[in-house]
Amino acid sequence: MTEHHQTAIEADDTGPTLFEALAELDRAAAAGIAWFTGGLSPVAVGLAFADWAAHLAIAPGRQARVAIEGWSAGARMARDVLRHVADAGPEPAARSATADPRFADEAWQDFPFWLAQRSFLAGQDWLFGAVRDVPGVSPHSENVVAFMTRQWLDMLSPSNSPLANPVIARKAHRTAGANLVEGLSNWMEDARRLARAEPPAGAEAFRPGETVAVTPGKVVFRNRLIELIQYAPATETVHAEPVLIVPAWIMKYYILDLSPQNSLIRHLVAAGHTVFCISWRNVTAEDRDLSLNDYRSDGVMAALDAIAAIVPGRRVHAAGYCLGGTLLAIAAAAMAEFGDDRLRSLTLFAAQTDFTEPGELQLFIDHSQVAFLEAMMARKGTLEAGQMAGAFQLLRSNDLIWSRIVHDYLMGERTPMIDLMAWNSDATRMTATTALPPGRRPTRI
Repeated sequence: MTEHHQTAIEADDTGPTLFEALAELDRAAAAGIAWFTGGLSPVAVGLAFADWAAHLAIAPGRQARVAIEGWSAGARMARDVLRHVADAGPEPAARSATADPRFADEAWQDFPFWLAQRSFLAGQDWLFGAVRDVPGVSPHSENVVAFMTRQWLDMLSPSNSPLANPVIARKAHRTAGANLVEGLSNWMEDARRLARAEPPAGAEAFRPGETVAVTPGKVVFRNRLIELIQYAPATETVHAEPVLIVPAWIMKYYILDLSPQNSLIRHLVAAGHTVFCISWRNVTAEDRDLSLNDYRSDGVMAALDAIAAIVPGRRVHAAGYCLGGTLLAIAAAAMAEFGDDRLRSLTLFAAQTDFTEPGELQLFIDHSQVAFLEAMMARKGTLEAGQMAGAFQLLRSNDLIWSRIVHDYLMGERTPMIDLMAWNSDATRMTATTALPPGRRPTRI
């Protein structure tokens, strides 16, 4: 293309340039792939496995060790099988494998279920060892490979199979298969609720203002982003300095005001404190440009201004939960810079302020993954609650995914809904701009 033609394309102000249109095509393609992969970048996963496989291929010593460890595990397994057949039982050290809660039932010690769980655990230990400590593999790639390996193993566990799990087989025999019929009914109900964006079964019994979040109070301030709740005093006199609670904006506000017997807000009010709490708006695509600074100014700072108008001249004890604590720490730092001393104290609950080592969440943070998130949010304007919940569920897939599948769908039982579980399902969206690192704003598709 000549310089004249390139200039002509770039100078065309009647609409998007050709290159902008091509960039939008790339984002649309990434968003489409992300829809099928649940937001995970297949490129990031593929590069991690390629990094691991390539370095393992040029490490003959590590290959030999993996082979020796596999042979040793197989030999131990064969020896235990012979001991089991001879009624001597496996070696005592091997019994510690049943500490895995998936295989805690005594029925797993009966043949052939014993063989299924022991073979699985032996293979699991061998694979976990094989993906670690390969010379030259980056720590991020190693962690991604180990994480994906764990996801596959968790899915393939014999505890998830009605044929290999003796607990399921025993109940199916006792109920003539009624548990599987009931489990199918549970699955159909959950699928229907998911399709209709309804809360999980039983959550309807926990309604804010009726059965949870019942501490008396009223909204005393409202803007485009928040409602500020002031709770009614429960004592004749109150402490002079009020308390402000800043919850995370990706969940509903009432985590600290669940049932009356486990409500921090009710406890504080009963102790004579004047309590304020922020309730964040559940944002939509129209709010896509709301930034972290907007949450600071229209959230924390606006709440402090409203409190100053209601109880003038009083310093505030602020408490932040989860992302609310992170935001509160940012706001407090900015206030200190400008000499704003309205905060008397700062308390953080489960809040992170140093993100250099975010733990397993770092598995979802690399250039490829961020590009996929950008593409998804550019299309919708928000990061959906289900997307965030899915990432956290994968971090503990045994507890939050597979154990529930076994319990609800294969055993045919329902886990009783509690207030905390109902709150956990009452998630909200995050704006595209607040979900990205500073300086990265999503482009609309």
